[in-house]
Amino acid sequence: MRNDFCVFILTHSRPDRLYTLDTLKRCNYSGDYYIVIDNEDEKADEYYERYGDKVLMFDKKKVAERIDKGDLSDNRKTIVFARNVCFDLAEEVGVDYFMELDDDYTSLAYKFNYKGEYESREVRNLDELLEGMIKYYEKAGLKVFALAQGGDYIGGKESGMGRKIKIKRKAMNTLLCKTEKKVDFIGRINEDVNTYVRFGGLGDLFFTTSVACIAQKQTQSNEGGMTDVYLDKGTYVKSFYTIMYNPSSVKISKMGRTNMRLHHKISWRHTVPKIISEKYKK
Repeated sequence: MRNDFCVFILTHSRPDRLYTLDTLKRCNYSGDYYIVIDNEDEKADEYYERYGDKVLMFDKKKVAERIDKGDLSDNRKTIVFARNVCFDLAEEVGVDYFMELDDDYTSLAYKFNYKGEYESREVRNLDELLEGMIKYYEKAGLKVFALAQGGDYIGGKESGMGRKIKIKRKAMNTLLCKTEKKVDFIGRINEDVNTYVRFGGLGDLFFTTSVACIAQKQTQSNEGGMTDVYLDKGTYVKSFYTIMYNPSSVKISKMGRTNMRLHHKISWRHTVPKIISEKYKK
């Protein structure tokens, strides 16, 4: 793997459950990585004991003072602070590109074969996938590039993401960034959606590819991380953060088929500028 790139695994109070690190090794990732924790983590010593100099700690309160949390709460048990500090950490470790990962990924899989047909198989050469993503990132002039999530393929080849290789104008969870293209993640909760909706509307490109995806532990079932916040507030309050930042194009809607839940719904037509084909260039 190129030496100007690293992976940051963002984690809190789960030193014994870094599923993502195991997944990276299984996918034969050969590049550098760091485990990002905050100075309010009660299990910080255990992280250092297990992972030594691969652990990077940041001052959570200090980061909180400089970012837009979207509320007046003093609750800092969310990932937005780590999301923002990664740009500082990237400068410290001397890389030009990095990818932010959560700590609970159990697998990483390609969803299409070389013929462009829907076919799921585990990634065995992650270096190759990441190299391709970086090349596309530069060619397309992106701000953030992400892999899809397992839930995007519910329905298999008949799902929205499974019908053909495509790009969606969003970026969640696995965030490929460039150190010099700083992103200000906003909102204490739902920070990734808040950010790609708000700044996507200003012309920044946040893309997700359907070529490959991650699978992760079920939300709210894995103790630590942001589980306490989600159990306390649920998806209703979470979704309203995005509405607060973009009330003109986001609303609350029901999600699901049988066990319905409230979720944000984005009107992309009213959210981001259109990307016009170069064939119309005069």
